[in-house]
Amino acid sequence: MALYAIGDIQGCDTELGALLEAIGFSADRDRLLFVGDLVNRGPESLQALRRIRAMGDAATVVLGNHDLHLLAVALGISQVRSGDTLDEVLAAPDRKPLLEWLLHRPLLHEERARNLALVHAGLPPQWDMPAARACAREVERALKDDPAQLFQKMYGDEPTRWDDALAGAERLRFIVNSFTRLRYVDADGRLVLRAKGAPNKPQTQQLIPWFEAPGARWHGPRVVFGHWSTLGFLDTSAVVSLDTGCVWGGSLTALRLDDTHAAPVQVACPGFKVP
Repeated sequence: MALYAIGDIQGCDTELGALLEAIGFSADRDRLLFVGDLVNRGPESLQALRRIRAMGDAATVVLGNHDLHLLAVALGISQVRSGDTLDEVLAAPDRKPLLEWLLHRPLLHEERARNLALVHAGLPPQWDMPAARACAREVERALKDDPAQLFQKMYGDEPTRWDDALAGAERLRFIVNSFTRLRYVDADGRLVLRAKGAPNKPQTQQLIPWFEAPGARWHGPRVVFGHWSTLGFLDTSAVVSLDTGCVWGGSLTALRLDDTHAAPVQVACPGFKVP
């Protein structure tokens, strides 16, 4: 059995099919961990959802910001944005089971036997892993119990720093932002959600990648994440970054996690959006 993690698909199902062929994936033998953002911007969100849902227990998915956006649009809480490619999903005859399946995906998945944690974006420095686990479960319960209420209060950049005393909508918003939007923090450990560029560029040189925050308490498991196409592939003892910008004309990446010597497997992508 092989265990692979796969980067942000964003509706690029043809490329996903090519990647699965390149790694020789078999659903009755192997397992796949998807870092979220299965949908949007690319042309085949519906096909990607159908393919991954059909894998059953062979596929584990954590929710990304685009997945949450699809759910919010489907519930009438958010509007379709310029550049969205969600219409085919929203009009599909199997829309209901697909979205119900997506709604029940986690924000954090752990492979404790291998000391791995899977998230879409990142973890704030104030959380240790028990706190991250508890926070993920809070939002997952809210998604199951009353998703419309969660989505009504989900959008926004505040608060920017974790406090155990946070409550209500502010608490849930911070948790969602951390798991699905985080790239940088500042020197005080505050989320800087609008910065999207690569590290050490003029516009980001004063910022700290979330996984380099001094004193971060989450260290322990190796954290596998996506979301950050300008960062690209990164493989260290602490983190693995897998968003290699498929939808922007980069590549779609898989990394075998049960083989510490494995090189990434990548397929080139034609690019459906201009960066």
